Amino acid sequence: MKNRITVLTAVALLALTGCATDEPAAGPSGASSAPAGAGTGDQSKFFVQADYDNELKLLDATPTGPADKPWEQVLNPAMVDTAKFTKAGPYKICFSNAALNNPWRQVGFKTMQAEVAAQASLIKEFVHIDAEGKDQKQIADINDLLGKKCDALIVSPNTTATLTPAVEAACRTGLPVIVFDRGVDTDCPVTFINPIGGYGFGHVGAEFVSQRMKPGGKVLALRILPGVDVLETRWSAAKVAFDKAKVNVVGVEFTDGDPAKTKKIVDDYLQRYGTIDGVWMDAGAVAVAAVEAFQDAGKPVPPINGEDQLDFLKMWKDNGLTAIAPTYPTYQWRTPIIAALRILRGQQVSNPWKLPQPTITQENLDQYLDPDMPPLHYAMCGCADLPGYPQRWK
Repeated sequence: MKNRITVLTAVALLALTGCATDEPAAGPSGASSAPAGAGTGDQSKFFVQADYDNELKLLDATPTGPADKPWEQVLNPAMVDTAKFTKAGPYKICFSNAALNNPWRQVGFKTMQAEVAAQASLIKEFVHIDAEGKDQKQIADINDLLGKKCDALIVSPNTTATLTPAVEAACRTGLPVIVFDRGVDTDCPVTFINPIGGYGFGHVGAEFVSQRMKPGGKVLALRILPGVDVLETRWSAAKVAFDKAKVNVVGVEFTDGDPAKTKKIVDDYLQRYGTIDGVWMDAGAVAVAAVEAFQDAGKPVPPINGEDQLDFLKMWKDNGLTAIAPTYPTYQWRTPIIAALRILRGQQVSNPWKLPQPTITQENLDQYLDPDMPPLHYAMCGCADLPGYPQRWK
């Protein structure tokens, strides 16, 4: 089966072309949305029933690997031989990165850099190129790296389809290629690394929200951008849950990850409907802004999902919110470095390499709150044992 992304993100604020569905009608804010009160609309073309079913099963799967190192754990491992890539170290590891354009990616990259530092005896050089959220730049970046005598190439694709040919070209050189975070439409990489995925994220949040609101209550779905696999699969799973629960999805709005735009959208819906009974989000970067919009309007904050960004976790705790935080852990940024070193030493790796995807609930919220870290830090960084902690992440 071709590797397609089933997660991530998180909160990818990308320069994108195209969208997953026909352009829907404008909502009260003027943002692209499903017609108010019209329900969840048609299912996304990104929805694959078998992948959805598999991800929901993985939510209950027991991982293999070190109990205290989830970035090394694997769900349902399928090991592949890497003997042909064996070579003497130390190694030059190259990384083509989609972007560093949001806090999730910035925290993740700091985690990756720290993992490189922790593996200094095995890595002689680490080359990173930021594609700045541009497909064509990343294609050029990968072509450039192919001439840099890299021992292994790590790729976090900006978009799935457009980057597939560039990844395939890299594979044809015989270089071991590791894809993570977002996928590509080819099975040529040695491994594809990501957590359980977008279906799992979307399902957890939507099921929580729908179960904690009155039957037939009004849900506002806040999305970041159309056309990104991870975000489309999150919404696809949420649509299934909302349709099953028969809630009234009054709007599906794109926020562009902009707090001010998010507040305006929420305020518009409150003015139109008086109350909103649940808020679902496909990423948590603007969860605080959504909560503040209810507070500014003097309205109770309904059941809501965010993510493991610390500003949201703190607001949840301080305000006693009815909330949940499905995650797309930034500790996954450690795993490609670990995988590259294993491959170059001829050790087997799983393909795909599915990582666990914990959920933050009211019961475990306190263990993820860290008042010493900045508001935009992500609790699931898995970085406390890495060189430079905590200063590197501040």
